[in-house]
Amino acid sequence: MRKRKRATESRVSAPPAETEPGPGRRSARLRLRAAWMYYVEEMTQNAIADRLGVGRVTVVRLLNDARALHEVRVSVSRHLAELLQLEFALQQAFGIKEVVVAPLSAKEADPTIPIGAATGEYVSKLVRNEMRIGLGWGRTLINALPFVSERPVANLSVVSLLGGITKTKQYNPSEFAWQFARFFQADCYLIAAPALVDSVETKRALIERCGLKDILDLARRLDAVVVGAGGMSSDDTIFRFGFVGERERRSLTAKGAVGDLLCHYYDRQGQLVDHPINEAVMAVPIETLTKTPVRILASGGTHKTDAILGAIAALRPTVFITDEMTAKSLLEGATGVVNA
Repeated sequence: MRKRKRATESRVSAPPAETEPGPGRRSARLRLRAAWMYYVEEMTQNAIADRLGVGRVTVVRLLNDARALHEVRVSVSRHLAELLQLEFALQQAFGIKEVVVAPLSAKEADPTIPIGAATGEYVSKLVRNEMRIGLGWGRTLINALPFVSERPVANLSVVSLLGGITKTKQYNPSEFAWQFARFFQADCYLIAAPALVDSVETKRALIERCGLKDILDLARRLDAVVVGAGGMSSDDTIFRFGFVGERERRSLTAKGAVGDLLCHYYDRQGQLVDHPINEAVMAVPIETLTKTPVRILASGGTHKTDAILGAIAALRPTVFITDEMTAKSLLEGATGVVNA
């Protein structure tokens, strides 16, 4: 379980006054002082050891003893407990290794902001030396950028999983990957082609004759991928900005499409629908993504419940990051029962 220090509330009895006791009380005083410094003043164990003039192992023992003797009581707020319950329920319902549920201030609030914040924090901790990470795109991932911790990472490779947009207003897959790579002084690899081309023949030519095969080969050796799921509403990013036209949206819906991963459109069971767009998208295939060891799906919005259910089935994520309202909706959609 991840440590949530900010969201927990620790109560430690105030350290006793400096009156000289016998050996037993001296040990109790030392224990309470260590607990006070750790839980109230939020000092590190090493700093406590220096302050008390003892070893770090002794500090660990003192803190453990304080907990065992009920001198320290850690309480979890009701709201946090509800989020943890949702995380465990989603893990169990969908067989996902790790779930992060971000709190939402109100039902009508934009979920991409808290999900983006949680995603930025999670991925910042995930990134390491010699890593190869693939990135999708969308509003949620764009909102993750302000929460990414900037630092140099040796030999990090960032791969954009989708081609670019020839006419862009706010969001562009290649721009997102480049900004992310810049935070870590990493190498960035782009699919130097439009996200959608006019035919399978054009796609094949770009891959075989224009050097894109090397990028797709690199994508087969990724350590992690971070993607979002798009919905089928006309308000969703790809339709709202005209990346895919209204006629195509209606025809995809008629074919049973509920959402997309990197412009690959699938049904509620996660199967690709029979549509020309799926043949002409310049992106890393979903089957390649499913072979990546760490697969992070970051998506939310109750209007995208079916899209996210399909994305979970298609990607089989190892990590899922969403908001609390969407979490409840997903559990209802999966079981027909409210699990929160």
